[in-house]
Amino acid sequence: MKRQLSITAALLAGCSLAMAQTVYNFDKPLYGAAYYSEYTPADRLDEDIRLMKEAGLSVVRVGESTWSLFEPQDGQFEFAWMDRILDKMHEAGIKVILGTPTYSIPSWLAAEHPEVLSHTIDDRQSYYGIRQNMDLLNPTYRRYCERIIRKMMEHFAQHPAIIGYQVDNEVEARNIDNQDYFEGFRDYINREFKGDLKELNRRWGLNYWGMNINKWEDFYDRKGVTNPSYKVWWERWNRKVTADFLNWQIDIVDEYRRPDQFVTHCFMPSFANIDQVEAFRQMEYPAINVYYNMQDQQDGAWIGYACDYMRPISRHHNFLITETNAQGTGWSSRDQWPPYDGQLRQNMYAFLSGGANMVEYWHWATLHYGQETYWRGILGHEGTPNRVYAEFQRGAAELDKVGGHLVNAQKQNRVALLFSHDSKHALDFMPYTNRDQYKDFLLYDALYRQNIECDILPVDKPSMQDFSQYDMLVIPSLYVATDELLKKISDFVRNGGEVVMLYKSGYTDYDNAVRTSVAPGPLAEACGFTYQEYSSINQLSLRPNDLGAEDNTVSTWMEFLQLTTAKPLSTVEHPFFGKWPCITENSYGKGHLIYIGTLPSTELLQKLLARAADRKQILTKERQYQFPVILRSATNRFGKRIHYLFNYSYEPKTIAYPYPNSHSLLDNQSLKTNAPVTIEPWGVVIGEE
Repeated sequence: MKRQLSITAALLAGCSLAMAQTVYNFDKPLYGAAYYSEYTPADRLDEDIRLMKEAGLSVVRVGESTWSLFEPQDGQFEFAWMDRILDKMHEAGIKVILGTPTYSIPSWLAAEHPEVLSHTIDDRQSYYGIRQNMDLLNPTYRRYCERIIRKMMEHFAQHPAIIGYQVDNEVEARNIDNQDYFEGFRDYINREFKGDLKELNRRWGLNYWGMNINKWEDFYDRKGVTNPSYKVWWERWNRKVTADFLNWQIDIVDEYRRPDQFVTHCFMPSFANIDQVEAFRQMEYPAINVYYNMQDQQDGAWIGYACDYMRPISRHHNFLITETNAQGTGWSSRDQWPPYDGQLRQNMYAFLSGGANMVEYWHWATLHYGQETYWRGILGHEGTPNRVYAEFQRGAAELDKVGGHLVNAQKQNRVALLFSHDSKHALDFMPYTNRDQYKDFLLYDALYRQNIECDILPVDKPSMQDFSQYDMLVIPSLYVATDELLKKISDFVRNGGEVVMLYKSGYTDYDNAVRTSVAPGPLAEACGFTYQEYSSINQLSLRPNDLGAEDNTVSTWMEFLQLTTAKPLSTVEHPFFGKWPCITENSYGKGHLIYIGTLPSTELLQKLLARAADRKQILTKERQYQFPVILRSATNRFGKRIHYLFNYSYEPKTIAYPYPNSHSLLDNQSLKTNAPVTIEPWGVVIGEE
């Protein structure tokens, strides 16, 4: 269908020339919601835009779910319905991010080409009726994807409302194991091992149970595999396919998009399933969808975790929030926990404090049908202003005044938490406890609650293994690692760095095969101990020590550490396990390594992290306060320091302002060093030095 004449025709000639010839420039944060006019039972586009304008909404995200409307039948393209939305958004001054619709295929495609549907590693066939049910490598699927993307870009790329494009939506491999997908994996392994099956058998230990592969034609499928090395390489393949799929779409979009438009993708914080480094490679501003607990459980920690992961990988150290809670969420009505008064606004500022340049809610108006009927938007089912709408309106008005001081925030954290995709998967394959094998969030939360800010680095990639800008590394169980990475950690300590490391680190190599050297392998010198044994344990108390924790307990796992140069920090009260220290500290070169060979209580973990931070005098002013008072800092685009003071509680909190004299952006008050400042319940104070 030809496009209807619209305001676009009058604007296009001069628009593309007038647009800035650089990627989209954020002069203040964007604040908005995903919007689906096509989902409403009746046409209310004009009314929605009126309410958006009154609320101060500045951006919407559209189109990523509606391939079936863009192409209702094979080769029949209809774009006029979206033209109308884009034209009216532009008239209203609302910016638009347009999505490619490839994550939800039309019914005709599944009917004509059922081979595009995925078959999974648990031997289940995907069927039509839900999204993300396709084989990402299937050539037929790719051919139709490319056609709809090109048709959309040819039609929409010059529309002045569009500031950026979202390629696909929440993409992951999702257990795909179609024949072509498996064959792609086999070819990937062939390349990685340079065709050497003897080396593959050796490194993966395929002599065990006689599972050697002696011809590439005999390479067997993932479905029945028990070998840990095969499994960890399969997960690498999943991450590669996902990143390649996104970059393939970006390559197409880049042929059409204007220089002032960005390209993004909205990731879920299932960070172990995405190769962020490669997937973000062509994205000016990658995006993430973050959902978290509200009401009594609101603490900002999951927001902080997501931001601290996205920021170090982003090219500009800024990113977008494309989805987050507006009201209650869920695929049923069981878990409806809408925000208390103040919480929506507080979380918007929490995202900005971590480096976000946009916050969008999912979504504008709550659905009247479909799987997500009770995943509520800013407006409820009745479609009229409500309490959440009013709070959005308040936040938008504040951003209109002070947003220029908060956008493009840059952070220079002195602490890094090392995240290992391979270790996360490998521990899940070979668990040591009943749940939550990889304790990355446990460590993050222990930092967060005592106001130690950090970057989260995905260290499977060598490009993310430069630790020179940090003073302290916090390391969850680095179960799978190359010798080179372990050497970089040891060198970091020797050169004066502080490390806090959790058990099981250094135990297996890059192939997820246990090292033949005595544990902890290449880390032994920096750790100052070796060990040969370990045990599952119940909760045990520690003997008196100088760590100062009231909850002086450990549980779950214990390694029998035999000290060489390390000093014991604690041992357990037990006639057998008490023979070995379970927490040690080693002076190595100019630095120190604290090794936790057991699972400590939350309080004990915080004390150990503080011990390392104290030696480097990291955030000493901030650490005089603890949760529910959370402090975050950044440098704004004017080179001024910005300080966020959050109160995650019902009661007002009064603290001595710990920073140099500042101007309170939200109420124009003066904030004097060490003078009392009160943070309202579920509130925020923002000071600019």
